[in-house]
Amino acid sequence: MKIPKVKTKDIIDGTELSAKETLALFEFTTELKNDLRKGRKHEHLAKKSLAMIFEKNSTRTRVSFEAGIYQLGGQAIFLSGNDIQISRGEPLSDTAKVLSRYVDGIMIRTDKHEKAINLAKESNVPVINGLTDMYHPCQALADIFTIYERQKSFKNIKLTYLGDGNNVAHSLLIICSLLGVNISIASPKGYQPDSDVIAAAEKLAASSGSDLLITSDITKAVKGANYLYTDVWTSMGQEKEAVKRRKIFSSYRITRELLKKASPGCLVMHCLPAHRGEEIDADVIDSERSIIFDQAENRLHTQKAVMCALMKK
Repeated sequence: MKIPKVKTKDIIDGTELSAKETLALFEFTTELKNDLRKGRKHEHLAKKSLAMIFEKNSTRTRVSFEAGIYQLGGQAIFLSGNDIQISRGEPLSDTAKVLSRYVDGIMIRTDKHEKAINLAKESNVPVINGLTDMYHPCQALADIFTIYERQKSFKNIKLTYLGDGNNVAHSLLIICSLLGVNISIASPKGYQPDSDVIAAAEKLAASSGSDLLITSDITKAVKGANYLYTDVWTSMGQEKEAVKRRKIFSSYRITRELLKKASPGCLVMHCLPAHRGEEIDADVIDSERSIIFDQAENRLHTQKAVMCALMKK
């Protein structure tokens, strides 16, 4: 099983990967996932270390990266923002230079996207964005891999994202446009995706043939959807806006009634954690239409492929 080659040193917003490289990563992910289930072990990252910088709380990101590198023969080093000198004013550039001399890769989960950009710029080892306020590329890779392992082809596939035009929406726009997945995003006016991200997605879509739609019209966005996706209305750091957002987003919910407006057999996705009864009903999450926990599992497998591709060099 060959580790796919990628030209980039880092994955910060997902645009660093070509469509060909992304599909190769998906093929490798499939092999890693199948081998793990069969009990076959790999030492692709034996004696390699990954520093994990967490300035935001996490369940899936921390556990999937930590378990993932362990399964590949390496080790993870958890670094809370409060535990390292960044919290006391050490420049991120100094942290990057020091960590580059200790470890073989760095994952960062933080607020401002510029932190991830600057960390990658100053680091001599690969940097992986585990979440910033602008992008969540690891989540989107796992999401679209979850579709890939069912379809094997993205032809005539439509994904509709419902809710806040946030970091997850941005990353879905990028990877769907890269791979030719049709994507519509329905968000209230004032909460739609960033215009620069939309422009970047439109450029990718021009090459891949992906259809993009950004709208506030839920029915229009959902029509013909094979996959319905949503996220929480209030992300980390926006807690003071929670009451306001609940009112604004109240109609942007995935319900059994909404599923009837999509294509027959439409499946439901969510990046988790979910607020049951808000952006998605509990009876939808727990239904036969849900592939939400498959997505969560696939964070482990896709990130293992990413770590191998970046850190094995």
